[in-house]
Amino acid sequence: MLKISETMSSSALRKWARHCGRTRVAARAYAIANALDGMSRAEAARLAGLDRQALRDAVIRYNAEGVEGLRDRSAPGRDPFLTEEEQAKLLDVVRQGPDPDTEGVCTWTLEALAVWISKTFGKALHPDSVGRILRRNGMSRQKARQVHPKADREAQERFKKKTCATP
Repeated sequence: MLKISETMSSSALRKWARHCGRTRVAARAYAIANALDGMSRAEAARLAGLDRQALRDAVIRYNAEGVEGLRDRSAPGRDPFLTEEEQAKLLDVVRQGPDPDTEGVCTWTLEALAVWISKTFGKALHPDSVGRILRRNGMSRQKARQVHPKADREAQERFKKKTCATP
């Protein structure tokens, strides 16, 4: 049987659980306090809403780290689809803009970038995923306003509303 560290009494552990502010963390603390009071491990876990294996895991963490070991831990998550080097290269390409002769596009769209990533890195990405990667790296979706090549700039300036300067 796994021995429970007695650095805190069961009453002190219950008091800490009442003020910790996290339901799952408090349940682990209550289960350990019940076991310290002499209940069977199965009964202590059941009364706290845990199973015996969860209580055992909590006891191991409590023995190693104290009450801080009872706190929830975030899951590591999966690895990013593009490596740091690939993301850096993608950002450089976006900042430089496409070369119409080699890339075949005149502006980078998410679809065009997905095709570029597929050709360059051999990884298939949905355009929405490309957008998430760009946003995560501080880029936003902006396009330059198109200007007709035969636009008359002087006529546009004359057409703009003039504001009166008040004295």
